[in-house]
Amino acid sequence: MAKQKPEPPLTGAASVKEVCRRIRVARSYWDAHNNAACRGERDQALALYNTLTKEQKDQIPQALRVWLRYRSEKYFGAYRTPPGS
Repeated sequence: MAKQKPEPPLTGAASVKEVCRRIRVARSYWDAHNNAACRGERDQALALYNTLTKEQKDQIPQALRVWLRYRSEKYFGAYRTPPGS
């Protein structure tokens, strides 16, 4: 099997678009009650979201930001029991 080249880091509009995509995927997993997959996508979206500038964060629709930062924190926050324990 051939090795894949690592993808270059996202910048500008591409990173905003990727954050939105990952949040939407996480929400679809959430709606399907697939919590493990939702947690993984949410963590990746949050990590990428934290690399954005304030102007880039403002480009993300408010409904997606609210779900990522607040509503999902209720269920996936650090104070919650981790999966598999």
